[in-house]
Amino acid sequence: MRIESEHKLGFDDVLIRPKRSVAPSRASVNLTREYRFRAMPTGEGWAGTPIIAANLDTVGTMRMAAALHELNMLTCLHKYYPLEELVEFFTNHPARSSTFYTLGIREEDFDKLKKFVRKAADAARLICVDAANGYTKFFVDRVKQVRELCPASVIMAGNVATPEMVQELLIEGRADIVKVGIGPGSVCTTRMMTGVGYPQLSAVIECADAAHGNKGHICADGGCRTPGDIAKAFGAGADFVMLGGMLAGTDECDGEWVTVHGGKKAMKFYGMSSREAQEKHHEGVKDYCAAEGKSVEVAYKGPVKGVLQEVAGGLRSACAYVGADRLKDLFKCCTFVRCNRTRE
Repeated sequence: MRIESEHKLGFDDVLIRPKRSVAPSRASVNLTREYRFRAMPTGEGWAGTPIIAANLDTVGTMRMAAALHELNMLTCLHKYYPLEELVEFFTNHPARSSTFYTLGIREEDFDKLKKFVRKAADAARLICVDAANGYTKFFVDRVKQVRELCPASVIMAGNVATPEMVQELLIEGRADIVKVGIGPGSVCTTRMMTGVGYPQLSAVIECADAAHGNKGHICADGGCRTPGDIAKAFGAGADFVMLGGMLAGTDECDGEWVTVHGGKKAMKFYGMSSREAQEKHHEGVKDYCAAEGKSVEVAYKGPVKGVLQEVAGGLRSACAYVGADRLKDLFKCCTFVRCNRTRE
């Protein structure tokens, strides 16, 4: 047993320090970022606002992918779509260029990907290999197998929260993007149930440093409840930010809608390790496991475009406050101030 004495920080523990600048108004701040990935042929890449809808079965939907494609953002589809539906979507829908095919680490998930590749090889451009615990050798080996199957695809893999595993997934697993976050999600109870986790701001800072030193990228996954949190994630070095709870309750989500107090509509939103998700997709929680997620009701928010306009506005303001003309420059211009927690 050992104790790390260095203090680690979450989003609530800091604010971004404003700075004098000669930057123009926030209206002129450029949120588009351009990326090159090792797997892509020379000259190819992706450009857009680096927000990704999470691969939750309520949020990572084909309707969400279509909406975010129009906004030049990305979506990770959930992994429970039938094969033929995936083939049809990735073959015929223009959003395939901004949509990740997602798989888990079970053998049946990998078999399904192999069938998908046989039917629609050119469509497997973006792939997300998703597991709650990205620290196992089995997970790294699975990522490597996906790379061997799809050598020209951009592969995002996770979740982890420490630099050494970011390096392992980039070097041994040959991933392009590593998903960072253990336990910070709004409907994740991993920290409560297991005591395991890592404060998300520090995780992003440390993992970004490890990734960028190996020509890789990171996606901050979890813990963003406001546009300000997203700004902090980018300021800490995240290349992409994944959103789940912030997009829940929008028209593009799937799931059960209920009527709550005052006759208002709300969506049932749950984590993918919750009892609800396990019963829906895996015939219940196994007797050797505990549920590590919860279910909540999220008020109806309307079209996702409105939510993401607020996110974009917040990011532009954050950049203007520190003198960054582009989202890409926010990291270079950002100074964090430690403070009492900004919310409970």
